[in-house]
Amino acid sequence: MATAPTDDAEIERFAGTLRGELIRPDDPTFDDARTIYNAMIDKRPELIVTCANVADVIGAVEFGRENDLDTAIRSGGHNGPGLSLVDGGLVIDLSEMTSVRVDPESETARVEAGCTWGDVDHATHAFGLATVSGVISTTGVGGLTLGGGHGYLTRKHGLTIDNLVSADVVLADGRLVRASEDESPDLFWALRGGGGNFGVVTSFEFALHPVETVVAGPMFWRIDDLESVMRWYREWLPQAPEDVYAFYMTAEIPGDPFPEALHGENVCGLMWCYLGPEDRIDEVVQPARNVAEPVFEHIESIPYPALQRMFDDLYPPGDQWYWKGDFVRDLSDDAIAEHRRFAEVPTPKSSMHLYPIDGAVHRVAPDETAWNYRDANWSMVIVGVDPDPANREKLTEWTRDYWQALHEHSAEGAYVNFMMDEGADRIRATYGDNYERLQEVKAKYDPDNFFHVNQNVEPAA
Repeated sequence: MATAPTDDAEIERFAGTLRGELIRPDDPTFDDARTIYNAMIDKRPELIVTCANVADVIGAVEFGRENDLDTAIRSGGHNGPGLSLVDGGLVIDLSEMTSVRVDPESETARVEAGCTWGDVDHATHAFGLATVSGVISTTGVGGLTLGGGHGYLTRKHGLTIDNLVSADVVLADGRLVRASEDESPDLFWALRGGGGNFGVVTSFEFALHPVETVVAGPMFWRIDDLESVMRWYREWLPQAPEDVYAFYMTAEIPGDPFPEALHGENVCGLMWCYLGPEDRIDEVVQPARNVAEPVFEHIESIPYPALQRMFDDLYPPGDQWYWKGDFVRDLSDDAIAEHRRFAEVPTPKSSMHLYPIDGAVHRVAPDETAWNYRDANWSMVIVGVDPDPANREKLTEWTRDYWQALHEHSAEGAYVNFMMDEGADRIRATYGDNYERLQEVKAKYDPDNFFHVNQNVEPAA
């Protein structure tokens, strides 16, 4: 496709149809408008449309299609490989569309696609409700949901897509359709894990659950205890009640509020979230304490939105990021040995997380949604992170080497939101038996592959 139209009069005519703003490279707001979460990404679109409403989205899609423009869709801008931007071409920016409407009677929320999960938590918490999201509140709703979505509530309430009731979608031909179990069910199936391949979702309707206060916080052990802790964790998790969630991590302890004696120490740990009564938390976590003596723990009753914000200050926008992921069914002794080998992180913010995706996730069949790996127990991500661009090569090399050492012990596919630009074979492996069905849905709703700036599923021939 082309990178940008050459007719200024056509661009001005388009700008006059918008309620939002059309931003070009010579505008003073351009650099801010093209900045996303991962500072490693430096792309220069020719046009950025900050959409104010659905009509702007429809107009932008039609303009992009009629002018053969490479077109990217931006919600929260957290996409690791920068697929929410494009060099040249057009960016349809949804970040100004941030309405959330909660219906406490039906326990649902209608969420516009520019919202972050912090916006959603703020609105739903007033009613003592929440839905499944990630672990950083600045993450965009759109990208996380369309990739599948997992977080602290996953073991009890499934993936984010398992809580999706409906979606409003602008298709490549400019039509607005509603996708649900009853309306365009094939599109609804594909949206639940198939990414941004099928259209621009302008709003999501989510099922909510009674969640107000949780018992949560970190527990850390010295890195020499890693193998013992991981062996215990692999046996404990499948038997744990679904009210209990704990993701595993290796990390370096940052500064305050942690004790000064631990600053800079490499540790392994668990991040707990317990949905049951506070007076039972010691019973829940004591088996972990019995494995080895923790060097630090701070587990307390907190509002759910406070848990969601816990990592926001550690990982603000503007860091260099490189990540790779895999789905994991089992933690073999050989895999654990590799985790120990790479446990010394290259930069203070770099880490490895194993997010549980068992429990309620396993009760959905692999062909019920586009998310194929319903038998995996963890979604692994290895993240190299640092604010200094000079450390880019170091953190990227560590991430790639670590991932390569673990990949033979993992499943073939990965959570698409934890992938860089890794090629068509990797995408096919991620969707497995669902891939050809996704191609068929793509051929029906986007036969010319207009929406291709993504983890792309090409339409069936």
